[in-house]
Amino acid sequence: MSTPSRVTLGALIATTAISTASLARANGELNLYSSRHYDTDERLYSEFTEATGITINRIEGKADELITRMQAEGANSPADILLTVDTSRLERAKDAGVLQSIDSAVLEERIPANLQDSDNQWFGFSQRARIIFYDKNDVSEPPVDYVSLADPKFKGMVCHRSSSNVYSQTLLAAVIENHGEEAAKSWAQGVVDNFAREPEGGDTDQLRGLVSGQCDISISNTYYFARAIRKDVDGLSSDLDKIGWVFPAQDAEGAHMNLSGGGVAAHAPNRDNAIAFMEYLASDQAQQYFSAGNDEFPAVPGVAVSESVAQLGEYKGDEVDLSAVAKNVPAAQKIFNEVGWK
Repeated sequence: MSTPSRVTLGALIATTAISTASLARANGELNLYSSRHYDTDERLYSEFTEATGITINRIEGKADELITRMQAEGANSPADILLTVDTSRLERAKDAGVLQSIDSAVLEERIPANLQDSDNQWFGFSQRARIIFYDKNDVSEPPVDYVSLADPKFKGMVCHRSSSNVYSQTLLAAVIENHGEEAAKSWAQGVVDNFAREPEGGDTDQLRGLVSGQCDISISNTYYFARAIRKDVDGLSSDLDKIGWVFPAQDAEGAHMNLSGGGVAAHAPNRDNAIAFMEYLASDQAQQYFSAGNDEFPAVPGVAVSESVAQLGEYKGDEVDLSAVAKNVPAAQKIFNEVGWK
């Protein structure tokens, strides 16, 4: 059986000897542009190849780089599929014209309507709840929803990522969709007023901030915490017993969900293979591995989660239309600028 090849974006750009035409039109291949950077995804690719005989050629890079590259390549692009993280990037790819609508009864049946594009240009395959974590020693009554993070009683206690991060942007975009722009701006200002430090680092750093005492409350995607349950994460795993968590807004809209997903490229030379791969990602087998391999929640309802994810407990997720949320990102960035969220 062929072994999937792995080509970095930088190497592909630098290597003029590669013929994109021959790469694109080889039989039994699939050219995957991916900004998912998880080594555990290797099993997803190898099992698809074993089941179908289709070799996956991977080109990896940051989402914006890949989208720009696909635009530049135009009709000669070898890309069959774009995989990326966060709804805003999927919508950005759609707006850039690098995806196409597809007709798949499998995807329509298995992927919930709010986790897919209204024009069938992208579909979500895994989710991460963006929830509130807190220091159990210092916080006896943690915030119960996102709005509560702006309560003055939490002044000097909150850690959060920067406004340039897509997770931050999409969360505020969801607040806009659920509560309106005026309420969203008041919320963002209140959170800034409650910062324990200037925004810095990734989600794991927000959790480490609880351990180090830099802050008492933070927000992170669930899979960063679940990963620290499953395996050793430096500066975090040994102190997990200090950290509590809240799935926000359980009596209202529910916890905000980030999405990882993909779509078929606009000029996919191996379109049938691309659709087959998308349908495979919606299978029970692949859905279970998103959870077991990367501590994510499956997009398909009813698929069992891994033990590390199950330890977080049951919750209600926000079922807001993520396409609508993605369209609010420019307004969210404007609000961030106005309130001084760095």
